[in-house]
Amino acid sequence: MTPPSLPIGTSPTGAWLEFQDPGERRFISIGSLTLENGEVLPDVTIAYQSWGTLNPARDNAILVNHALTGWSDVTSWWPMMVGPGLPLDTDKYFILCPNVIGGCQGSTGPSSLSPSGNRYGSRFPAITIRDMVAAEIAFSDSVGISHYRLAVGPSLGGMRALEWALQFPERIGAICTIGSSAVATGDQIATASIQIRAIKSDPHYYGGDYYEKVQGPTEGMGIARRIAHLTYRTEAEMDLRFGRELQGDETGRYAVESYLDHQAQKLAKRFDANTYIALTEAMNSHDIGRDRGGVVAALKSIAVPVVVVSIDSDRLFPPRLQSEIADLAPKAEPLASISSPFGHDGFLVEVEAVGEVIRRSLTLG
Repeated sequence: MTPPSLPIGTSPTGAWLEFQDPGERRFISIGSLTLENGEVLPDVTIAYQSWGTLNPARDNAILVNHALTGWSDVTSWWPMMVGPGLPLDTDKYFILCPNVIGGCQGSTGPSSLSPSGNRYGSRFPAITIRDMVAAEIAFSDSVGISHYRLAVGPSLGGMRALEWALQFPERIGAICTIGSSAVATGDQIATASIQIRAIKSDPHYYGGDYYEKVQGPTEGMGIARRIAHLTYRTEAEMDLRFGRELQGDETGRYAVESYLDHQAQKLAKRFDANTYIALTEAMNSHDIGRDRGGVVAALKSIAVPVVVVSIDSDRLFPPRLQSEIADLAPKAEPLASISSPFGHDGFLVEVEAVGEVIRRSLTLG
């Protein structure tokens, strides 16, 4: 059921809404979830997708932790990674990818209907990386998975993989964290805060309660995406691909401006501004050392094998952040450094190199 002022089939947000085609998503209720801040999120739904078959021994499951704007369909955002003979080989493994809480692709988030019948909007509580993992644990229990051979994820997904290793080592054989970190840096928080400010400054944000409006904060969301995309790629790539080239039309705009417009428009079609804020703020709060004696102590306490992947040109998650994990986690493999001109997005582009590391990771679990 949708709010009466929101016509069926229309929405001012890029979120998937319950009256739309679910595609390959499946949904499961995990009940109420007590968050790290003490608030209770009631009647939580997790959207997820799976590939392959769980074997009789139930020991071939792999958990994929998606990145910030990823979602449960790994095949849509991580090409050539899931399938027969691919790194996440569906002939051998049972692959699960749940959409995070706070998400906008079917899991309970700001665009979801609350128990009152209205969308959460501004009333959705603040969440953390640890809350996301708590939901993933409840999800795993609900689908009957007590142990994963590997928990693997890039960026935000890598943050969650680390929390799995710290909180639930008995439930995973190993983790693989890609282009991620043990703690959010001041530089990351600074960049993210500007993106959040851009969204909240949009006159169509309405304090987060825009779901029943004709228009949502698409301009603010677009600015946030443009800023983010520059941190995902590299200065050298931008100059090589676009330089000072003009668009070639009557606007007098530079080609790189058109490229950033395209990235903003793509995201607006499938992502919700409130979710962007909620997940970005969760990433800003990331600190595996919180209440664990600091980052160094937390890393040294990890008891499972850890594979750390670094992209040498990543300016959002620079290689020193991955080196810290590889140097301090007792069972960490030597740092796997991948050379790429594509920066943070190298994990999406360099699929052969990343895939080879994932194959090696699966031998440790």
